[in-house]
Amino acid sequence: MSEQPSITRLDLFIDRMVSQRACLDDAIARTKGRTEPVFELGLGNGRTFHHMRERIRDRDIYVFERAVASHPDSTPAEELTVLGDVRETLPAALDRFPTGASLIHADLGGHSREKNDAFARMVSPLIEPLLAPGGLMVSSDRMYFTNLVEQPLPEGAVEGRCFTYLRIE
Repeated sequence: MSEQPSITRLDLFIDRMVSQRACLDDAIARTKGRTEPVFELGLGNGRTFHHMRERIRDRDIYVFERAVASHPDSTPAEELTVLGDVRETLPAALDRFPTGASLIHADLGGHSREKNDAFARMVSPLIEPLLAPGGLMVSSDRMYFTNLVEQPLPEGAVEGRCFTYLRIE
């Protein structure tokens, strides 16, 4: 009897990337035609920002980041960049974007599940009021919302590697 090989860190990374793309593409299609902006929370290298920028042509994409360190091809325009700690920039965004965002993507976690979960619990109430009614939130981590409803994963996404939430109200 042969043993099943264990899941490697590479497997987990690939599952996260495939799931992130599937969930983002689904959310982009489901919010097509909306007028509210899109928010990218956490730029990192800029891969997901670049992906969204290539697929979303009808809405501005605002990036919230502590400091920009992305690939030059994946760097947002200065006027679309909100610099600072999300604990300050997200509450301030309520005044700047009163209609909210049609789509919010967050990939804010690190390599520690415990730290990621604690951060998700802290940031969820800051994100929730920024999502417009009918808008979608895509996250690499489980979030903790009061009024957003977790959505079924689209085809191609791996359970537990990406999450999508809908604001019904």
